[in-house]
Amino acid sequence: MNPTPTIEDYLGVMYTLDCDGESIIGAKLSELLEVSAPTVTTTLKRMIRDQWITMDEKKEIHLTKKGTAAAVSIIRKHMLTEWMLSRILDVPWSQVHEEAHKIEHSISMDVAEKMQERLDDPKLCPHGNPFPGFEKMTKDWVALSELEQGNRFIIRRIHEFGEEDLELMTFLQKSEIKPAQMGTVKEKLPFNETITLQIARSTVSLGFKTAKMIFVEKIPE
Repeated sequence: MNPTPTIEDYLGVMYTLDCDGESIIGAKLSELLEVSAPTVTTTLKRMIRDQWITMDEKKEIHLTKKGTAAAVSIIRKHMLTEWMLSRILDVPWSQVHEEAHKIEHSISMDVAEKMQERLDDPKLCPHGNPFPGFEKMTKDWVALSELEQGNRFIIRRIHEFGEEDLELMTFLQKSEIKPAQMGTVKEKLPFNETITLQIARSTVSLGFKTAKMIFVEKIPE
């Protein structure tokens, strides 16, 4: 049995939460997928029935081997589609995630393999997130919110959940907050939870909530 597009969406979010070391619970899925709690409950029951997931006595969800394989497949197709849209069709960086989501469910494994070969076997998506199996590539990157005033950095990654917000991604692209861009923390104000950056020739202020979704490589002093 192949997962439906809805099940694939759930599996992808679960896989990302698991990679982040977060507990997978219904309330979190409801928030991230923007669906009601009863809808999540109904879908989870179907997923347990079809052996995509299990649920323990604490109501925490765990991917089965079958569920993990399906999650890896859809995330890989999604990231390859992002690269295809970016490199071949020149879709703006801020929009490729949303556009890829419309296409990913219809891509066969054979086509995905050809895409991977054509795209020179990428290990990171256009936003710096690792393809499944290459998570160690990002282990030394830290959230921008952890830096202090005066720290210099290279932007490496925008978290998967940040990609879901098209308005945020458009702002980041306009502000040149993209992988490989260098910057400096000009000011950090914990009392109002803002961090101000010098990026290229521009000064940009972000809230801590946004800064937590931007991962950087700190440049040694």
